[in-house]
Amino acid sequence: MKESKLTILTRGLIKENPVLVLVLGTCPVLATSTSVPNGFGMGIAATVVLICSNIVISALKKVIPDTVRIPCYIVVIASFVTVVQMLVKAYVPALNESLGIFLPLIVVNCIILGRAEMFANKNSIIDSAFDGIGMGLGFTIALVLMATIREVVGAGTWCGFEIPVFSTHTVSVLTMAPGGFFVFGLLIAILVKCTNGRAPKRKSFDCEGCPSAAACGKLGSTQESDSKKEEEEGVQ
Repeated sequence: MKESKLTILTRGLIKENPVLVLVLGTCPVLATSTSVPNGFGMGIAATVVLICSNIVISALKKVIPDTVRIPCYIVVIASFVTVVQMLVKAYVPALNESLGIFLPLIVVNCIILGRAEMFANKNSIIDSAFDGIGMGLGFTIALVLMATIREVVGAGTWCGFEIPVFSTHTVSVLTMAPGGFFVFGLLIAILVKCTNGRAPKRKSFDCEGCPSAAACGKLGSTQESDSKKEEEEGVQ
C-alpha cells in the first residue's frame, strides 16, 4: 500500500527521526550543536541538499546505471553542497567560519546518502521531495534541541543573548564533547519514553541494517559469508 504524502513528510520528525531514532549523522550533530545559530544553520544547509539531491536522484533513477549509482549519487550531492557552501560564504560568512569543515562534509553525511539509496532511488520525484523535507526538518529539530540545551545550560545564552540565572550558573562541560554525548543520550531517552517505545528500533547493527551498506560495499560480502555458513551447515 502506497504511503500518503503526509505520512512521508511527518515520518522523519519523530517516528524515524534520522538523529534520535535512526542515529545517523552523529558527527556533525555533536560538533555543530554547541550553539543554536550553528545548529540551525547546519540543519538548514543539510535540508536544502537533502531535498535537491532526492529530487534529482529520483528523476534520474532510470538513467543511472545500477553498477555506478553510488558514485553518481555522490557527484549529485557534492554539486549541491558546493552551491550551498558558496551561498553561505557569500551571504552568511560568519556561519561559514563557525561550521568550518563540517559544511563541505555534508557530502558524506550518511543521512543524505542513505535517503538517496533507500528512498529516492525507489520512489517518485514528489514523494522523494517530501521525504527530503521531512528528514531534513527532523535533522534540524534534533540539532536545535541539542544546541538549545547545550548553549543555555552550558554557556548561559541563547542565540548569543544572555539568560538571567543561567548566565551566572553555567555547566561548561555541556559545551564540550562529553556534554554533547550526554545531551544526545538524554534526548534519545526522552523520545523513547514519550513514544512508549513505539519508535522503530534497529534490530541489528551489522552491515545489513545500515542504510549506507551499499556505498561501502560490505553488504555483499556479509551476505556471501552468511550464505557460505548456511552451505557449511547444510553439508554437516
